[in-house]
Amino acid sequence: MRAVRNIRLCTKDCLCLYVCPTGATNTENGQIDWDKCLDACRACVDACPSGAICKVPHNYPPQQPKTDAVISAMNRLSRSKGKQRQAARAMQAQGNSPIARQLGQALEMSVIVTAEDLAREAGYMLPQSSEARAFLEKLLDEEQGAEFPADAARELLNRL
Repeated sequence: MRAVRNIRLCTKDCLCLYVCPTGATNTENGQIDWDKCLDACRACVDACPSGAICKVPHNYPPQQPKTDAVISAMNRLSRSKGKQRQAARAMQAQGNSPIARQLGQALEMSVIVTAEDLAREAGYMLPQSSEARAFLEKLLDEEQGAEFPADAARELLNRL
């Protein structure tokens, strides 16, 4: 297990810096140095008053194949979220007061975030940040084993 810090939750109390036996928490970018982090150690996790640090596994299990029932449920959920977003937009457009329009905007953003989270957790959405692109490019640039799906990585890069 490796320790990771959620920068959004971090309140910069920096207790993790003082309890880490290897100095893994003391980095310039705020992320924990996995090369220094000890698997069995939880000192930073236990010391963090904001709960910004947690342990995550080195390797995740492979994603299970999706059955027709799961695909059907995701499609229904996507359609439902689309209708909810339309209703929230209508609330913004037809709101009689600034508060009603603001509520519509907040509801729309909530629906978007929920739909994206559900799709991501179900394995239907990949991160599309510059970090994801850089990671895939690095994987393709470095020598990988024969089992590495280079064609799939190239396809992902083309789709990002």
